[in-house]
Amino acid sequence: MDKWFDKQDEHWRALPLHRQHRYTLYFFSGYVLLTVGVICKVWYDTAKSENKMVIKHIENPVLKNKESPVKLQDTLSIILKNEIYEGK
Repeated sequence: MDKWFDKQDEHWRALPLHRQHRYTLYFFSGYVLLTVGVICKVWYDTAKSENKMVIKHIENPVLKNKESPVKLQDTLSIILKNEIYEGK
């Protein structure tokens, strides 16, 4: 990886100074356009929303799902009990 970065750095330094400035200006201009686009998108989305906040209680998904008749068990105590009985 270091060799690749060194090679890229050599290519960059081999470019004439006016071309380095031009590439830097292009990259910066692209960054500014992208930033302005994101800011405009966020501004548009927030202006379009209804500004209503619904506050509800958080529901436990385990209690909400009544389809599973499996009872929650403490698996650690089961494992420890099995090791105690198997060891004798």
